[in-house]
Amino acid sequence: MPRGLKLLKGLVIALMVTMIAGLVTLVALIVIRFPVAQAPAQLPEAITLPDGARAAAFTQGRDWYAVVTEADEILVFDRETGEIRQRIRLKTQ
Repeated sequence: MPRGLKLLKGLVIALMVTMIAGLVTLVALIVIRFPVAQAPAQLPEAITLPDGARAAAFTQGRDWYAVVTEADEILVFDRETGEIRQRIRLKTQ
């Protein structure tokens, strides 16, 4: 085999090994970086709002959940007891 052809064959093999190593590295990084799927947060079975309050939106944290009412008030509930932890009245312009 001519000397130039041997060099070309060596370069092609080196490129193939580099590409395979790069692909394996990318797949490994994707697997490592993506978090493991977590169980979805549990919604409360029932929410008792104060008289006359109507829910407009809902959000939750680890140990609380909140309901935004149509009267522009945020009611923050304790997840364990279901009692209102905090009331926040929003100012309207």
